[in-house]
Amino acid sequence: MGRAVAEYPLGIESLMLWQDLKTRTGRDTGFRRSGIVYAAFPGARLADTDGLMTADDGRAEPSLAASALAEAARDAGAVNLNNCAVRGLETKAGRVSAVGTAQGVIRCDGAILAAGAWSRLFCANLGIDLPQVRVRSSVLRTAPAPGGPDMALGNGRFGIRPRADGGYTITRRGRVPVQLTCDLLLQSSRFARGLVRNRREIAVTVDGSRMQDLRTPRRWQTDRPGPFEQDRVLDPDPQRRTLARAWRDVVRVFPALSGVPVVESWGGIIDVAPDGVPVIDEAPGLPGLVIATGFSGHGFGLGPGAGQMAAEIATGAATLIDPAPFRIAPVRTTQAGRTTSWPVHVPANAVTPGAENFLYRATIPLNWTPVRSAV
Repeated sequence: MGRAVAEYPLGIESLMLWQDLKTRTGRDTGFRRSGIVYAAFPGARLADTDGLMTADDGRAEPSLAASALAEAARDAGAVNLNNCAVRGLETKAGRVSAVGTAQGVIRCDGAILAAGAWSRLFCANLGIDLPQVRVRSSVLRTAPAPGGPDMALGNGRFGIRPRADGGYTITRRGRVPVQLTCDLLLQSSRFARGLVRNRREIAVTVDGSRMQDLRTPRRWQTDRPGPFEQDRVLDPDPQRRTLARAWRDVVRVFPALSGVPVVESWGGIIDVAPDGVPVIDEAPGLPGLVIATGFSGHGFGLGPGAGQMAAEIATGAATLIDPAPFRIAPVRTTQAGRTTSWPVHVPANAVTPGAENFLYRATIPLNWTPVRSAV
């Protein structure tokens, strides 16, 4: 729910994979089939008495799931390199042959770029103009508290989900801050339609990211420290006024949460694609590199399916779903068979060495239409 139609098959597969991860990894990911509700809000296509509920949707705990997957990968023979920035790629006979890092060169037959909001910058050094912008987001969590919702819930003002520790994770919905940078202006033709269509849901903001964008090089030598060693983590300060408004709206809807302490807040950067649908595809003009990015805030839920499909593309295996909607191409199919134009510029010298959803009406409880669920 709350996703592009093109993501539905990947969401359904990911939901099933989430269900089995505890067994496969031998560790708790915090996954629960707890359901989610989208309430009606101004500007939505639903009437004031309408909402959407996915009774069999699920949620997991990022802090548990990330550690569980990393430890399971290590148990299977993977090597996790912490605090080690990637500088670039080396090629041989026109395809990826090695990854250059701050700790040395790693020889390989292929690589997967899953760098989130860093992906566009990394691709720029390869001569690949990947369409992507950065959206700033802020989140808070509360202490354990009784009396709140049992399901995750989203409306036009806030999103709230129960946590395994008994508290809640809360964020502001609507008027999402899009960072105004030179890079955004360079991509204005790609994102103009989306910005106009969603103008009531976004707010173009000017902050320190504009100066950081100007200071960040678009090209660098891979045998020297690069931008990913200068800024290792995209960790902006939380937008406290935005979170304060979200918290007031939550307490107004759920008075039982009044007085519950807010124990932590944090900020982050979301990688957003022009049509909101991620890229999971081999890089144009560079065999051996698979790009998985642009998840537009859906990456955690789609992670298991997206990770499996990226690995399948990298190894030449059959993919768990049709990869066509996730290809990076000048034109790709999206919702309901429509197409979206992506002017992806790849210069000639690109390869450089070195349970069900229910639509329900509060006034007529039996008037519902089941549709397929997604994470």
